[in-house]
Amino acid sequence: MSGLITRRNFLRSSGLAGSGLLLAGCDQFNFLASQSHPARQVMDSANVLTYQVQRALIGDQTLAREYSASEIRQGQRPNGSTDPTTPQYVALRQGNFADYRFRVTGLVDRPQEFTLDQLRNMPARSQITRHDCVEGWSCIAKWTGTPLGPILDMAGVRPNARFAVYHCFDNIQRTLSGDILYYTSSDLVDAYHPQSILSYGLNDQVLPVSNGAPIRLRIERALGYKQPKYLHTVELVDSLEGFGKGRGGYWEDTGYDWFAGI
Repeated sequence: MSGLITRRNFLRSSGLAGSGLLLAGCDQFNFLASQSHPARQVMDSANVLTYQVQRALIGDQTLAREYSASEIRQGQRPNGSTDPTTPQYVALRQGNFADYRFRVTGLVDRPQEFTLDQLRNMPARSQITRHDCVEGWSCIAKWTGTPLGPILDMAGVRPNARFAVYHCFDNIQRTLSGDILYYTSSDLVDAYHPQSILSYGLNDQVLPVSNGAPIRLRIERALGYKQPKYLHTVELVDSLEGFGKGRGGYWEDTGYDWFAGI
């Protein structure tokens, strides 16, 4: 990677990095979750500009840095939910995911459905990358899985599709009215990126439940909360307005940056 400019160095040296305040999780910034608050609106504008600048400076196919096996010095740290308790997921886990199905729906010509074995028998990619969490830690690990782009091509993504919404089994929050399931989304550039894989392997082992089994999407040019675990469906859409609070993801609905590029 060039020593002149990198994604991380650009954000660290740029005033746009101020949008990172939202990721700190500190109580003093809770007011920024209010869409009507002037500071929230400033942050939203900064996030949009960050997205535009990164897309302009970094090619659509530019790879995130990959590491050597010797740089894997610990197991991949689990984060977020580590053991979903939704009845559907519990049943799948008890059956060793034999009945699991991965689906591509929405604005496609040919909706697709695959078993876990079918995904494992497709052309695979392995990559040793660094996972960067908004909590301030990082971890290098080897991920193995099926590239998402060719699967989207099988479905025939329609020209009016703009976003991919990722639906998960993960009941990230339990409320009196029921479970809130984790979701996030990306543009089609990230969905089709060569390092965006449906990962079923971690460090040359079967992906553990605590790290997202049976399938975890890796979008390597983004922060950790954009790497959805327990993934079961990718839905192609032209707008994010119909999901959650319309901001494109569970954490994004609470004020986190939608793009989250690094």
